[in-house]
Amino acid sequence: MKKNIALVAGGYSGEYAISIKTAITIENNIDKEKYNVYKIIVDKQHWAYTNANGEVTEVDRRDFSLSIDNQKIIFDTVFIAIHGTPGEDGKFQGYLEMLGIPFTSCGAIVAGLTFNKIYCNRVIAQSNLVHVSKSLHLHKDRTWPITKILEQITLPVFVKPAEGGSSLATTKVKHADEMQAALDAVYAFEPQAMIEEYVKGREFSIGVYKTKGLIQALPVTEIISSKEFFDYEAKYTPGVSNEVTPAELDITIAELIANTAKNIYDVLNCRGICRVDFILEENTNKLYFLEINTIPGQSENSIVPQQVRAIGMNLQDFYGELIEESLSQAAI
Repeated sequence: MKKNIALVAGGYSGEYAISIKTAITIENNIDKEKYNVYKIIVDKQHWAYTNANGEVTEVDRRDFSLSIDNQKIIFDTVFIAIHGTPGEDGKFQGYLEMLGIPFTSCGAIVAGLTFNKIYCNRVIAQSNLVHVSKSLHLHKDRTWPITKILEQITLPVFVKPAEGGSSLATTKVKHADEMQAALDAVYAFEPQAMIEEYVKGREFSIGVYKTKGLIQALPVTEIISSKEFFDYEAKYTPGVSNEVTPAELDITIAELIANTAKNIYDVLNCRGICRVDFILEENTNKLYFLEINTIPGQSENSIVPQQVRAIGMNLQDFYGELIEESLSQAAI
């Protein structure tokens, strides 16, 4: 008997459009012979499924079900494809956990922790698995003089939202007189800012996931941006960045990145597909943790699909493994 899969996309953040692209790729690559897929788009007004005829059905949020043709559709698992809030910060996961419905990503507590870059960095730093760049945590309603900030951190730095993705409102600050404008750009999006010291080196990204209880690493990707850094334009505009998969790396460095990513995934108690980003410092070859993305982009040209194809695997089989792993959690 086919399992019912809710594929949930959209969300309440500036990453809404990217989430829709992610969902298109996933929907196109889920085995329809094995699963009934219902794509549900979430925004602040509606949680709704639209069928092939354009008929819209609202989700019953009391039990996360659909009523179609007088039939109640109950979901066996939920494939979460929402970037940003509420699908990446733990809110939607907490809702599903309260209902007892399994899903493909990290649990609510892990998602909430990893979504805040400052809190996540502190946990990773304590793990002693990898280097973590020095950073400061600022709040919009607790203003710091720029002079005080510069007493504690060394330029150049990145100023970014503490909670947010796709490099939205992220600025590289080289001079003191650029700091306030960078903070203002963050505070236009959210009330928490992260100021992180710049580490010069090569940027790498690697997908990690769990299947049949085993943590697996995909091939490493090197990100070579023509911009100052891998910003929103570099991530989503063809030709602005060059993503090399698998990365041209000495085998010992590739293994270091893969093993470190798997250990981070394990320490954080992640589930589903995550993407871990690193900087390999120039001259020292010290590996620095950048961030972990627990709902990584899945558009056709995104990094994780590139890595899946690089190991000779198709996306249908890959997404099938993620779904089956989530279904296996339902029995625990």
